[in-house]
Amino acid sequence: MSRSIKKGPYVDQKLLKKISKLKPGDETVIKTWSRSSEISPEMVGFIFGVHNGKEFIEVRVSEDMVGHRLGEFSLTRKFIKHGGKMQRELEQKVREQSTPPTK
Repeated sequence: MSRSIKKGPYVDQKLLKKISKLKPGDETVIKTWSRSSEISPEMVGFIFGVHNGKEFIEVRVSEDMVGHRLGEFSLTRKFIKHGGKMQRELEQKVREQSTPPTK
């Protein structure tokens, strides 16, 4: 659900204060827990460490990201491939076929 136009985009004030202290293009990582903050044009060029619940994921902000939220680029769940024993057997056959036998 989008935020009311009357209210404007939500950007954490502490985050804006941290940005104002740095120069654009600076390689320092700005750590934040504010996943709900929208990316504004002032944030372009900075690197943010967005917390995903366990660790900080580094996100380099580009112009295409303006209007999105920081949390969209720091996933909270790690995908582990599907399949079990059958999948491992299929992968093993593929590896054997792709590698030539050595003498």
